[in-house]
Amino acid sequence: MTTTHAFWLAGRQATGESAFDVTHSYDNSLVGRVSEPTDAQVEEAVAAAYAVRDEFAGLPAYRRAAALDHVAKRLGERAEEIARLITAENGKPIKWARGEVGRAVSVFRWAAEEARRFNGEGMRLDTDAGGTGRYALVRRFSRGVVLGIAPFNFPLNLVAHKVAPALAVGAPIILKPAPATPLSALVLGEILAETDLPAGSWSVLPVPNAKMPALVQDPRLPVISFTGSGPVGWSIMDSVPRKHVVLELGGNAAAAVLADWSSDADIEWAATRIATFSNYQGGQSCISVQRVIADASVYDRLVEKVVEKVNAQVTGDPNDDTVDVGPLVSEDAAKRVESWVDEAVAGGAKLLAGGKREGASYAPTVLTDVPSNVTIACEEVFGPVLTVTKVDGTDAAFAAVNDSAYGLQAGVFTHDLQTAFKAQKALEVGGVIIGDAPSYRADQMPYGGAKQSGVGREGVKYAMDDFTYERVMVMTGLDL
Repeated sequence: MTTTHAFWLAGRQATGESAFDVTHSYDNSLVGRVSEPTDAQVEEAVAAAYAVRDEFAGLPAYRRAAALDHVAKRLGERAEEIARLITAENGKPIKWARGEVGRAVSVFRWAAEEARRFNGEGMRLDTDAGGTGRYALVRRFSRGVVLGIAPFNFPLNLVAHKVAPALAVGAPIILKPAPATPLSALVLGEILAETDLPAGSWSVLPVPNAKMPALVQDPRLPVISFTGSGPVGWSIMDSVPRKHVVLELGGNAAAAVLADWSSDADIEWAATRIATFSNYQGGQSCISVQRVIADASVYDRLVEKVVEKVNAQVTGDPNDDTVDVGPLVSEDAAKRVESWVDEAVAGGAKLLAGGKREGASYAPTVLTDVPSNVTIACEEVFGPVLTVTKVDGTDAAFAAVNDSAYGLQAGVFTHDLQTAFKAQKALEVGGVIIGDAPSYRADQMPYGGAKQSGVGREGVKYAMDDFTYERVMVMTGLDL
């Protein structure tokens, strides 16, 4: 008999009246059953978070930091168990799942450190005559309860990026994991339950998507942090225009390989990084390489080497340590990728690698000569597919990168320092990675996008800023 996993309601385990199955996308095996909270239980969790908000905001920094330190430590101790769970519910290869756990450990460690130094700043105001004898102390205070809505593609680390900053600033959080991948978040709940954080300061509720509008609208949840698809994210913002909404909505990341990146070693490195990070989560990463923009002087050599490296990607059972590319999260997701590639080929694109689907798996794919009006040229494929386009010169390359509704991150392969600074100035993205693919992310740096890629920033310190606001105290009559 399959065990039904309880959820976490205001810091304690609870079960509802119904449950749903979580299955492995590689072989459709049952991974677990998860209890679904009732409407009354969701209300209880929200009420508890709202009631504890002042107490939690006033909790000494050392206690919040100690709890975060404990989570980091326990995630590290349970790393292999949790990595196996991520692979089971998500389908990503075990080597990438292990990396995800390691990153989550770092997120909670950073949050513990930032909680200890979240101090505010002082400023003298006697820079003008009217401020004589005045001094301002600027501190940040919690906006209130956070509703964190997490996606399936990083079921632990993107949960960590919502939970850790909220706890660091003393903001209660209601976490809603993705329905396809709730198990990692529930294990995080087990670890949080080992701390002495106040009851109500956190809940993990696997609420069905259909019931989310009421939760989004609840006035007791003034902050919403959402990672996921653009249509859903923007609809959330439109529905609650007076709330503080943070959106990370993905993109169709570009890697520009410029003329000066031309030695054999350069081409080898660029092709390896492009092939790896077009496919490393089955392409299901917001900063997976989707568009390669190559200067005409390196185009032919690069395409040949990229195809070679893509064909060398090992596909198969994600539990195998040697596998690079596993299945997508579902067969429907793979069918959608298949339809986009088929549309591009029918429109005249050349298929140089891949292009085949087997169940939920889609072979790593390379396309050239892609028409500009087909879906895969414009939208986020979220699958193991990359396109390669030829351009003449740096300006044309940067224009091609910007020729997108999205702007999350971009990679620029160049050795030239001036070009690197020009890229940061010219490219309409949240992050520019020089000498590498756009898929690099350090969890302490600000991470987020421009244009349709969202608003606000993740990255522990920057999310802490998003979950708080400045409050100024001016002292008068001081002898400065």
